[in-house]
Amino acid sequence: MPLTESSLTGSSPGTPKGTRTSPAGRDRNLPSWLTGFGPQIILGLLVGLALGFVARAQGAGGDGADPWLATFLDRTGSIYVDLLKTMVPPLIITAVITSVANLRKVANAARLAASTLAWFVITAFFSVLAGILVGLVMKPGSGTSVDAATAAEPSHTGSWMGFIDSVVPGNFLGLGASASSDGEISVSFNVLQLLIISLALGVAAVKAGKSAEPFLHVTESLLTVVQKVLWWIIRLAPVGTGALIGHAVADYGWDALGSLGKFVLAIYVGLAIVLLVIYPAVLKFNGLPVVGFYRRVWPVTSLGFVTRSSMGVMPVTQRVAEEAMGVPRAYASFAVPLGATTKMDGCASVYPAVAALFVAQFYGLDLSFTDYLLIIFVSVIGSAATAGTTGATVMLTLTLSTLGLPLAGVGLLLAIEPIIDMGRTAVNVTGQALVATVVARRAGIWDRDVWDAAGDHGLDLDADTDADTDADADADTDRASEVGDAGRATTPDRSTGDGVSATAGTR
Repeated sequence: MPLTESSLTGSSPGTPKGTRTSPAGRDRNLPSWLTGFGPQIILGLLVGLALGFVARAQGAGGDGADPWLATFLDRTGSIYVDLLKTMVPPLIITAVITSVANLRKVANAARLAASTLAWFVITAFFSVLAGILVGLVMKPGSGTSVDAATAAEPSHTGSWMGFIDSVVPGNFLGLGASASSDGEISVSFNVLQLLIISLALGVAAVKAGKSAEPFLHVTESLLTVVQKVLWWIIRLAPVGTGALIGHAVADYGWDALGSLGKFVLAIYVGLAIVLLVIYPAVLKFNGLPVVGFYRRVWPVTSLGFVTRSSMGVMPVTQRVAEEAMGVPRAYASFAVPLGATTKMDGCASVYPAVAALFVAQFYGLDLSFTDYLLIIFVSVIGSAATAGTTGATVMLTLTLSTLGLPLAGVGLLLAIEPIIDMGRTAVNVTGQALVATVVARRAGIWDRDVWDAAGDHGLDLDADTDADTDADADADTDRASEVGDAGRATTPDRSTGDGVSATAGTR
């Protein structure tokens, strides 16, 4: 489903949320299949594949120097990834502080937070079970033609002590610096530390009361600016993702995919089980329409697939949750940023489970029942480790080290990392929207009218609307006054009969 800048900022005045308006006013002379964001992404991927094969034919991936085309694809893809990473620190800080402040507008906020974390754990548990099942049935590490000589320990590894150390911020922004052998100095950041710092600042601002209102207003304004810049970067996705795919093809060709094709297939089968079996079961259990959910969440899933960044997609995830799923803004602004940094069913559950079985099978090692329990424990409890910049690699090394498996096995899988990362991220962002919707439904704060207004086809993110955040705020105020002058209203839970006292105007 195509996207426009209005996807991140909201609807124009006078345009009800969830309604459709034609983009023809903006591109009258061009068909939508040319101007839409989705077709541009597909075109970028196809062009990237073609350029990758051309670069491969020119000698890329060999022992000599890469041709100029391979170098160009490499640099272009790296620049795009760097641009996304650049926006992560300000996005986390502003989004989390704002979300904590907004959560105070909802009664029983502690209960909502606990319920959110509980559903994170539940979905992660069943996702890792799916990964183990796929690994046992498909046996991706048996009979593979990959060369064991390519095995090498990754530069970034995970351990339980390292995970505990990473929780404590080393400085105010969680920044770290390192120097290479050639004297080049690089600066990195730890997403988990940024999350903890931002949570602390948000809670402190809430406790400070009225004196912190200017700080919260500035933070909210900064969040709007950061989201605007992030949208500009997302618009470069057709170029960036095309270059990334092209470089992967040029560097590895069909050789890596051929030798690791069984592993790639196993990963995607596991991800498909999560998307098509586990998530629908969760939706059915909570009385939510399965088809309607997937139609509404499709922009989030597809954008996560091409950008490979949960944080980069977070503003779109939040808007879809609010304006298509019926999740109150006060809660969505908390659940979505938290999920974007800690809920990774693809990276932290399916992938490490299948990969651990691959490594064990490749080296001819047998796993006991206790080992499988450890895989579940590490995947569910240690999933926050994927919040680091090295993501799934750290999660995999944490799993392998816990099981006592060779860390060198990680090097076998690096060649196809871009290919499987697309599917992992798509599952990650879909699960983040799922939990926010499920918790809102169970807590009795789910807005059925907003869900229905989005229609069977979800929210039209290619609508020709102007950015107007103030209009959304006015709509929230009007909705609050309609609830009642008492200031509080109790909304019955449509699925469980439970109720929650919600401050009027949470949306």
